[in-house]
Amino acid sequence: MKHSLLLFFFLLSSFAFGQISDKEKSESSDIIHLISQYSKARESMDTVLLDKILTEDIDQLVSSGNWRSGKEESVQGMLRSSTSNPGERKLTVEKIRFLSKDVALVDAKYEIINEEIVVRKMWSAFLVQKLEKEWKIAAIRNMLPSQ
Repeated sequence: MKHSLLLFFFLLSSFAFGQISDKEKSESSDIIHLISQYSKARESMDTVLLDKILTEDIDQLVSSGNWRSGKEESVQGMLRSSTSNPGERKLTVEKIRFLSKDVALVDAKYEIINEEIVVRKMWSAFLVQKLEKEWKIAAIRNMLPSQ
């Protein structure tokens, strides 16, 4: 009986908390699109798109350990990085965790594939914020995995 009761509560909690609402599905789709737009903007060095999808006070920790603060410094650093690390940027969203209705943490695999087919594999975490009905990137953390 004791095990049956435990199993019942486990299944109940899995069912109650394991469901994703239609609203979260829609928001997740919008966030995945935002990360895709970021990847495209970086690859094509599109400063107009970057300006649209980044918050004014964005900050970024890059894989070298350097910090970029504010939109202007971040965009200029992104342009320098895209020039010195050319290639196709591919971000694959692995997980979205909603911290509130207007804030989410996004974990993504980040790969740069250049013309020599060398792949640079990293992880990126994005803090995204919904401002005026649009998701924007508020913070980025790029990490090189340990080998």
